[in-house]
Amino acid sequence: MTSDNTIRLGTRGSELALWQTNHVKRLLEQAWPAQQFEIEIITTRGDVALDTPLPLIGGKGVFTAELEAALRAGTIDLAVHSLKDLPTEAPDELVIGAVTERAGAADVLVSRGGQGLDALPQGAAVGTSSTRRAAQLLRYRPDLNLLDLRGNVPTRVRKALDPDGPYDAVVLARAGLERLGMLDVVGQELPLDIMLPAPGQGALAVQCRDEAPSRTLLQPLNHPETWAAVSAERAFLAGLGGGCAVPVAAYAFIDAKRLHLRGRVLAVDGSAAVEVSGETDTGDEPVSDARAAQRLGAALARQALDMGADGLLAAQ
Repeated sequence: MTSDNTIRLGTRGSELALWQTNHVKRLLEQAWPAQQFEIEIITTRGDVALDTPLPLIGGKGVFTAELEAALRAGTIDLAVHSLKDLPTEAPDELVIGAVTERAGAADVLVSRGGQGLDALPQGAAVGTSSTRRAAQLLRYRPDLNLLDLRGNVPTRVRKALDPDGPYDAVVLARAGLERLGMLDVVGQELPLDIMLPAPGQGALAVQCRDEAPSRTLLQPLNHPETWAAVSAERAFLAGLGGGCAVPVAAYAFIDAKRLHLRGRVLAVDGSAAVEVSGETDTGDEPVSDARAAQRLGAALARQALDMGADGLLAAQ
């Protein structure tokens, strides 16, 4: 915290990251109208190495390490992340203080001709930087030509729509397009049977130092149902020992006090997949208690490993 007691929110500098951080700032201002908040832009390794596929940069922490270092150093007080970018390992001295209400978790197809996945021509070139997306696309359409795609959301959309570009289509998270008011470019929202999202996709995490004042500050921003759902998804990923560089997908939601979780582990080329699903009754436990959700995620990870997911992960 600065000398004038202003609380600083750290963020990446992309248009989407700034939208997300301004959204969190507005929520904080509503909860704490007497408090002053400022935004501090921090450049991460993933923002600099734009010509390198994400798995080659290092995968885990590529968009978060510099923000976490600033938190530890005290140059910022809070860090706003897309939750799917945060590694599941709890970093020393830091915690996730809040997860805000989730936007749509699905992935979408943005194509030059506006068509959906089934209508793309044989051998169509589809851009993505995600091994999870690539593997699921190849599982459904082995004929597709997957090309690496980097850049912020508007840049990726421009590349998708460029009539002279190399891409017939690209796959993006619906949440990012929704937040930037760009849903008009979507050709298709991909069904979960074809494309399960990344664990935590569509949710924002606010990270802080593991101190009571920071946790109290963030408590009003936490959305209990989202917290439970993403806790299950991240427990599934953690139980597999995977990070954002491996093709692991998971999606959870709560319906009538019952949490449903679906997980998928794939070979990189889409030639094999292990899929598991389960549910847990939250019973008398408050939905904000994520313990049951974490137990479900861990149990489904063990089930997936027993079904051969360990072999798929070892081959990455």
